[in-house]
Amino acid sequence: MNDTLALFGFSTTPLELISFALAVTTVLLNIRQNHWAWLFSIASSSTYAVVFFDARLYGDSGLQLVFIAASVWGWWQWLRGTEETKLVVTRLDRAGWSWALLGWGAAFLALSWFLANYTNTDVPHIDGFLTAGSLVGQLLLARKKVENWHVWVIVDVLYVGLYVFKDLHVTAVLYAVFVVLAARGLRAWSKLAKVQS
Repeated sequence: MNDTLALFGFSTTPLELISFALAVTTVLLNIRQNHWAWLFSIASSSTYAVVFFDARLYGDSGLQLVFIAASVWGWWQWLRGTEETKLVVTRLDRAGWSWALLGWGAAFLALSWFLANYTNTDVPHIDGFLTAGSLVGQLLLARKKVENWHVWVIVDVLYVGLYVFKDLHVTAVLYAVFVVLAARGLRAWSKLAKVQS
């Protein structure tokens, strides 16, 4: 499953290709607010954990395990909402923005320090920054906050460069597709939030 093969002049593995397909399906279902997205997210995260570990992207690999747990929680949130009401698309208020940015910054500092001191990664700071941002994006997605798409656009653009650097070209293409899909998600969810507010 991890034997190298050539695709359009780039080297990849069957596991990276499977992960790619599962991840695209996840985002397309998320845009449509289809709860089955969370099942595909669990499958994609499971396979990408192995791909990223092999590439010495330990923050990203560990992040996939967090994504699995967050996907179970997100699935429950989307199906059950809160006790009072079903979960709908909303926007963050100023305090929510502040907490999201503070959380991203604190997680970045902790993760990049850990990766620099306790792993053999050659990209501890960008791996830490993008892992922290992805955690914030996932939490906002699970709570159906429009701003999750802002986070994903930023993170996905930067991931394209990281994955090119790490010779994960198929995954770099995936994240370029994610940028476009995140922009679509932002547009779609922004309209929903206007209608529901």
